[in-house]
Amino acid sequence: QVQLVESGGGSVQAGGSLRLSCSGSRYSLSRGCMGWFRQAPGKDREGVAVLCGGVPLYGDSVKGRITISQVNNEDQVYLQLDSLKPEDTAMYYCAFKEGWRLSLRLLDFRTWGQGAQVTVSS
Repeated sequence: QVQLVESGGGSVQAGGSLRLSCSGSRYSLSRGCMGWFRQAPGKDREGVAVLCGGVPLYGDSVKGRITISQVNNEDQVYLQLDSLKPEDTAMYYCAFKEGWRLSLRLLDFRTWGQGAQVTVSS
């Protein structure tokens, strides 16, 4: 079973950058896709980025400002957040789905981390 743990959240001023990390079981990560989602207070959880077999897919709200990456010989997936805006403030979750179909649909992801808070001040 995949166990996911996020790290790297924090507070930053608008225009700044953060890098989030998600640690998981390397064996399990080789069997599917890793995704990042976020949920702001009072809003639905939304897909930010997913990486399937080295191919990324980004959500429209963050496209151009984030990068998802994974080092092949490590069990970590990274989310680089640049040019952050106050509206990016949210709890960020990493998640795992089996199989290689690119998707940012919440229901496709069965394993979730506990979340990392990102706060962007103006």
